[in-house]
Amino acid sequence: MAKENKTQENNGQKVQTKYERKIEERKKREEKDKRDAKLMRIGVIAACFLIAAAIVGSVAASALRKKAAISDAYITIGSHSVTKLEFDYYYYLMKNNYMMTYGSLLSYMGVDATQDLEDQQYSGEMTYKDLFEQLAVEQIRQTKALADDAAANNFVYDDTEDYAAILNEVEVNAEAAGTTVNNYYKLSYGEYATEKNLEPFAKEGLLAGKYYEYLIEQNAPEEQEIKDYYAENVLNYDRVDYHSFAFAAETEDEASEEDVEKAMEDARKKADAMKKAREEGKGFQELCLENASEENKAMYEDGETDASLREGAYHSSIPSVMADWLYEDGREEGDLAVLKDADSNQYYVVEFVKRYYDEADDGNISNTISSERVLEYIENIMESYTITDQKGKLKYLTIEDAVES
Repeated sequence: MAKENKTQENNGQKVQTKYERKIEERKKREEKDKRDAKLMRIGVIAACFLIAAAIVGSVAASALRKKAAISDAYITIGSHSVTKLEFDYYYYLMKNNYMMTYGSLLSYMGVDATQDLEDQQYSGEMTYKDLFEQLAVEQIRQTKALADDAAANNFVYDDTEDYAAILNEVEVNAEAAGTTVNNYYKLSYGEYATEKNLEPFAKEGLLAGKYYEYLIEQNAPEEQEIKDYYAENVLNYDRVDYHSFAFAAETEDEASEEDVEKAMEDARKKADAMKKAREEGKGFQELCLENASEENKAMYEDGETDASLREGAYHSSIPSVMADWLYEDGREEGDLAVLKDADSNQYYVVEFVKRYYDEADDGNISNTISSERVLEYIENIMESYTITDQKGKLKYLTIEDAVES
């Protein structure tokens, strides 16, 4: 009989020893490890190919987007195809100018130019993004119309000096912003903007602006036209010199209507007293000093300037309650009045000095007349410059259509 540690036959089957079973299991594990390693290598290689393909695809897609932005029509205005590059140039131009002009007011209203403007409401159904798109399109329409009209009328303009000034301004602004010129173009005019590809748009804008100035000069009115216009718009151009001092009603923030009325009555009495003292011969500035609050006294103490006197004021720049009185027919030098300003809860003491027309405003009237003429002319030539939104991106156009409907 064989020993246990030798291979035996049992019912026709081969029986393995413990040692042989361990050897076989080890071989199986090694084979499995080799298969797993091979599969892993295949997976890594495949993943690398996929990543590479994704990168190539992303670069290709980016290149296609850039090519489309620079070459393809984004919108059509009249007979002109406008690319996304050109549209973005005007969009950012309008946005930047608008923010520069109204930035403080917009910030006060809660508008944040650093955030998505599509989520910030302008009015009705329009967002600030819609507004700047509308402004951009209208600016492009006007620029194209003026440039075409300039060419049709053989208007010639050398833009060398003005374009050099633009390039210099970009360099100065880029340095002030702490960035490169190339990066400044992208930050200011869109991701595909460069000095080279924006040059045609900038020069076309210069041409349109210079041609506009030419039209203004060509439409200047005659002297008699200026006089006639002044006669029809006296209140817009007559100026006045006058003294004034305000007595504000002294009330608490949560004052009742009765408290406000009492404070207004006190202010009126002070104003009446000042008017009477002035009629008795006391100087207006001297009386201002007597009645001014401690923090305002210094402005009336200067002997060389009269803080109570305002000279050359237009009707539109004066609080309405005073303007109506100052511009009444028959007003004479030295006339005095106490005037109630219910909207601001105060009384004014006002003294009329004189009313007059400054012939320097002939130039302003001339510019107004010629501007009105040129504006009408531009509106007429712009009529054929219709907008076609091939991409369906201009939401403001659908809003306008809905409003018209």
